Amino acid sequence: MHNTKSNSLIQRWLNGLEVMGNRLPNPVLMFIYFCLAIIAISVVSEYFNIAAKHPVTADIISAKSLLSSDGIKWMVGNAVNNFIQFAPVGSVLVAILGIAVAEDSGLLGHALQRVAANAPPRVLSSVVVFAGVMSSIGFDSGYVVLIPLAALIFKAAGRSPLAGIAAAFAGVSGGYSANLLLGPVDAILSGISTEAVALVAPDRLVLTSANYYFTLISTVFITIAGAWVNEKIVEPRLAKPTASHDDNQELNKNSAELKTALRRVGIFSIAFVGFLLYLVLPANGLMRNPDPSGLAALPLLNGIVVFIALYATISGIIFGYSTGKYQRHHDWIAGMEKGIGTLSGYLVLMFFAAQFVNYFNWTGLGAISAINGANWLAGLGLSKISLLVGFILISASINLLIGSASAKWALMAPIFIPMLYLLGVDPESAQMAYRIGDSSTNIITPLMPYFGVVVAFAQRHDNTAGMGTLIALMLPYSMVFLIGWSLLLSVWLAVGLPLGPG
Repeated sequence: MHNTKSNSLIQRWLNGLEVMGNRLPNPVLMFIYFCLAIIAISVVSEYFNIAAKHPVTADIISAKSLLSSDGIKWMVGNAVNNFIQFAPVGSVLVAILGIAVAEDSGLLGHALQRVAANAPPRVLSSVVVFAGVMSSIGFDSGYVVLIPLAALIFKAAGRSPLAGIAAAFAGVSGGYSANLLLGPVDAILSGISTEAVALVAPDRLVLTSANYYFTLISTVFITIAGAWVNEKIVEPRLAKPTASHDDNQELNKNSAELKTALRRVGIFSIAFVGFLLYLVLPANGLMRNPDPSGLAALPLLNGIVVFIALYATISGIIFGYSTGKYQRHHDWIAGMEKGIGTLSGYLVLMFFAAQFVNYFNWTGLGAISAINGANWLAGLGLSKISLLVGFILISASINLLIGSASAKWALMAPIFIPMLYLLGVDPESAQMAYRIGDSSTNIITPLMPYFGVVVAFAQRHDNTAGMGTLIALMLPYSMVFLIGWSLLLSVWLAVGLPLGPG
């Protein structure tokens, strides 16, 4: 089914990468090590009077030791506040309250199923990739629902189920930073970016919608590029099985009850959009920006996470009661609780990430390294776009070894955002560059948490499939996404288009 020599080369490369990746500690442990390193470096930096001159205020920023009397008091006294006030924590908790109900009720899964199952054969690849991109609004829904479903849909159409898995995986994970809607990912990354840019610009805010215009267009790009790779490169290498009626019996279920539930959610969705427009369009709108020179919807965008949670909650409740999944209020509340329960690992990670970011800030090391790094980069004479393309490649490389997008950004943002900001690169552009690099190589690294799960899905249809098989399938998507997406960002910024509102 595959070129044996190519698979062998890829397998050897993958095995070497896996050995290297397995030597890395758990991300939580990594941030503990980083915290200890910052403490040690702060002591040495204060001893040697390490300092830098702020290019804007002309103030001298000197390194402070965390093992001084003031430093120890600060670490102990602010550990809780560092965590509670860490921007990515609260926004994600609020968003997941609503999205958990939408997922638990079955709404997200059935919506993805209808989008993919009703697609005409000629646009099947496009629809599956698009559904994968959109699934990121529900965190892991695409992995556990769409990918195995796509295999059955392709098989029913007389096409290789592995091609369906590849197309869905490309959309879900490769297109993780593209979407038509704002979601938890936007809230997480913008929160970390706001914390990072505060090292050099304390009043600078990175909105949840900071990259929205570009992610909107990116959805179109990923859909077209992913479908093209699937049709022209990946699928021709795969055998075409005969569709099985038994495999698709579940897909053909389309009860009147389900239709009614989805119709009610659709009616509510239209009403909800109308409600949001009512809040900002009238001159005296309740959430319209009073500053006529500013963005009219700015107050609403600042609180968009709350509206996302509210919409997802009510939609999930409507769907759950309509299908009989929910019988009483305890049912959907249990869905919320289950959703919050899935964030336990995330919260542990964010506690130590918050300490690291704040240690970096309080010691002055973040600002000092950013200023010195910016001075060094400035000496290279690189353009803004060249800097961002380089940053995309750095992000893509690091992503091969560290799987968690939020963990990487919590580590990289305090260093790169201030550094690039002092060279004239806004944090919104730096954040988008990171998202491109991170998403493009998600699908070729075994350290991505769901990589092994996708291999298992593939083995249901081809018992000889392994990690090398999946790498061979996904590498063309990864390369096309990385190159094409980088070019799209370069052209976008060269033309002077805004990445998002505000």
